Amino acid sequence: MKPKVYFTKTVTPEKVIEMYKQLDCKLPGNVAIKVHSGEFGNKNFLRPEFWRPVVEEVGGTIVECNTAYGGSRATTKDHCVTLEKHGWSHYFDVDLLDGEGPDLELPIPNGKTIRKNYVGKDITKYDSMLVLSHFKGHAMGGYGGALKQLSIGVASAYGKSYIHGAGHPEKMWSTDQDLFLSSMADAASSVINFFKGQLAYVNVMKNISVDCDCDNNAAPPCMKDIGILVSTDPVAVDQACLDLVYNSTDPGRDQLIERIESRHGIHTIECAAELGLGSRAYELVEIE
Repeated sequence: MKPKVYFTKTVTPEKVIEMYKQLDCKLPGNVAIKVHSGEFGNKNFLRPEFWRPVVEEVGGTIVECNTAYGGSRATTKDHCVTLEKHGWSHYFDVDLLDGEGPDLELPIPNGKTIRKNYVGKDITKYDSMLVLSHFKGHAMGGYGGALKQLSIGVASAYGKSYIHGAGHPEKMWSTDQDLFLSSMADAASSVINFFKGQLAYVNVMKNISVDCDCDNNAAPPCMKDIGILVSTDPVAVDQACLDLVYNSTDPGRDQLIERIESRHGIHTIECAAELGLGSRAYELVEIE
């Protein structure tokens, strides 16, 4: 059977809860709730107030990791300040998974490009994960959604360099593009395996810019809001988002498609499907 992806055009905090409940999947134990905390200066990231109802519904802990480049989230000290300024620490318990070393090395025995992934050691506190993703473009990956959150998002600062460099951190800005995208799929597989498949995914297509929330000077949104998608399949939910973009009549879609195609963004989904992380064929179930 094709995995179900539930979709609604209504984008509100309350609708996120309703959509999550459609999955009818109880995430066990201590739940890590992965968000993008937003680079300081970014105006497009989804604020804690937007996610607050579903976080409180699930009752988990907000988790993030430091970045591998300069900015307001590159060190634990600076990232904690940003988390406070953006309101995350005000509303929720927050855990920087790689706030203190050493990293945890996750094996990827079937990896196509990399055979190990480096994540923050605090991931061992958690039994399951809710992946809250802001779907938008990305300067390097083409687009950002569930698979990016699982890979670059969960990787430690060093792990991000390792993925970007396809196993060679010193080449993080110069490696072959398809090897980088393949490495993201490999890294995502290690996180899914770590949680033994106990994950759920929410992709919100709001404030859709060609740039990521990691950009402190991101371009303004190029498309109107499209909706909320949820699934237990990360490949299906990302593929469904891309399909909605391609099928859109919004005049700004061409900007986003150019960003995705110029970076060969679909390759991450292709590799993830080949690794068995999910299905590119899905059943879209629309909820009013």
